[in-house]
Amino acid sequence: MLTATNGRGHVVKSPSEPAIGTMLADLDQGDHLILERQDESQEGSWYIQVLFSENNTYQLEYRDGVPAEHYQTRTVSQEKVLHALLGWMADGPAWREGFMWTNIGHWFTPGPEDEDDPTA
Repeated sequence: MLTATNGRGHVVKSPSEPAIGTMLADLDQGDHLILERQDESQEGSWYIQVLFSENNTYQLEYRDGVPAEHYQTRTVSQEKVLHALLGWMADGPAWREGFMWTNIGHWFTPGPEDEDDPTA
């Protein structure tokens, strides 16, 4: 199942393409939108999220199952973000194109020095 959630807590189950477009267009600065794929037969998290920043840029991130597969990019184009969201939603192969993605998985996985530290 696919769900869309915005920063105000509005949740849409099985959202349509127009609903995603409306939710994206309605983002205020500092607000976010998350599309999440939920499949009880698979472990991990699959989602794409966008934050509309204070400087009128979009920070786009996605995760492919595990923390190590978490990527981020930025753009000023709402149209490119919408294309990415809809492509991800349709599980299309080309939605990542047109962006320079940075793997930020290390932000979410403990380093070797943290493995023995229960507070890390």
